[in-house]
Amino acid sequence: MVKKTDRKMERTRRHLRVRRKISGTSERPRLCVYRSNTNLYVQIIDDVAGNTLVSCSTLDKDIKTDTIIIGAGMAGILIGYMLKQNGIDVILIDAAEMASGNTKNTTAKITSQHDLIYDKLISEFGEKKARQYANANELAIKKYKEIIKERKIECEFEEKSAYVYSLNEVDNIKKEVEAANKLGISAEFVESINLPFEIKGAIKFNNQAQFNPLKFLKDISNDLVIYENTRALEIKENLVITNRGNITANNIVVATHYPIMNAPGYYFMKMHQERSYVIALENAENINGMYIDVEKNGCSFRNYKDLLLLGAIDQRTGENEKGGCYDKLRKIAKDLYPNSKEKYHWSAQDCMTIDKIPYIGKYSEQTPNVYVATGFNKWGMTSSMVSAMIISDMILDKENDFSEIFSPKRFDLSLSIGNIANDMIETAKNFIAQKIYIPSSKIEHIKNGHAGIVEYNGDKIGVYKNNDGKEFIVSTKCPHLGCQLGWNADELTWDCPCHGSRFDYKGRLIGSPATKDLIDN
Repeated sequence: MVKKTDRKMERTRRHLRVRRKISGTSERPRLCVYRSNTNLYVQIIDDVAGNTLVSCSTLDKDIKTDTIIIGAGMAGILIGYMLKQNGIDVILIDAAEMASGNTKNTTAKITSQHDLIYDKLISEFGEKKARQYANANELAIKKYKEIIKERKIECEFEEKSAYVYSLNEVDNIKKEVEAANKLGISAEFVESINLPFEIKGAIKFNNQAQFNPLKFLKDISNDLVIYENTRALEIKENLVITNRGNITANNIVVATHYPIMNAPGYYFMKMHQERSYVIALENAENINGMYIDVEKNGCSFRNYKDLLLLGAIDQRTGENEKGGCYDKLRKIAKDLYPNSKEKYHWSAQDCMTIDKIPYIGKYSEQTPNVYVATGFNKWGMTSSMVSAMIISDMILDKENDFSEIFSPKRFDLSLSIGNIANDMIETAKNFIAQKIYIPSSKIEHIKNGHAGIVEYNGDKIGVYKNNDGKEFIVSTKCPHLGCQLGWNADELTWDCPCHGSRFDYKGRLIGSPATKDLIDN
């Protein structure tokens, strides 16, 4: 009979043998995975410095905490970091892996330049509130610098100027320069920029920055408790119900990119989602700055190491049935940088609010202990930091000088929404994922490598055939609020044009606000 002490000694010897061969560094850390009877624990370790860079685990039981943060992207982790720094017990959960959603797809500009916004803010909200927006985003840039310097984070942080350029007219550009300077932002008008085409003019913001957000998060998440693959299904007062157990908390923060709780709050009536596309180019020049076109369908540019990131083709989610977005980008790249070569390509998704200002603060008047951070309008890095400053101050009962302009109360539909929204929500509650059968004769017109929507027995069915002719059949009814999904030919996904939920061609959920798959697996 093998004694317990013998087994323990053999396990220790085995551990030491492995550790003599494997040692983690900051550039190539060691992955350590431990599975207990109930949970899976994962650590990423720098053995040279003796630091655990990231630690995560699954949740399989009911737990309690002071603050639960739903969503472990940039906003959620920054909120958790600031609360943890102030002694608050925090737990984060994520439906997938930490920073695996929109955070990993960002072009990572840390800037207070958010298109042409400041002249608009002054005219629509007044100088006081416009200054709140400016001060918050300028402070966000400084806060990133402080954290990176204090913690000595190696995340390719670089100070760069940011530009909005125009190919056609400059009146709006000059008005924006005047408005930005009036609000205390260092901005100037320039007539030329370091891009391979002529412009009419541009606004230049000084003292902006860019970085690698994943390397930044790897450091600041070190001391946080994060449960991955833990999907929030429902929020009830102080309770978050997940697929792995229930979490009771005094405070609940919804940082899921798009809010998952329909009522109260009704964010689905105050936002839509848009997708944009990016290619990374080798052998393209260093442009020494971050650039965006004032026109909605123009191009954006910024360098990352020896790559040039070229972005464009903004469109509402769910409206890319024919595809071709990457091909359009490739044509632009060939015209502007004929010697360049594509290294990577990807897309991102952004929540767009009615007035171009994020919703940060109390989720609604009816939920005093629930907070929200959403609607970042393509400016997720600074907006995430602003969210962390505002929400941590609110939970810590501290004054905040700029929370008013971001308050979701400015569009509070909770008291006047009527029966329409409630009917939509009831539709979502009654959605049941199921397997779908359709005769082959009904879908034989769909070619291999393509998708289409077929009506059968009164229902609209989504069908995708891969290159080998294998069929993948799903419902095209979004489980969020019942909208009809559209096919995205560039990414082989079913996307919701109403609120932006996304599903892969097999019907598995990719992104919120939906919380259910399309099919029963």
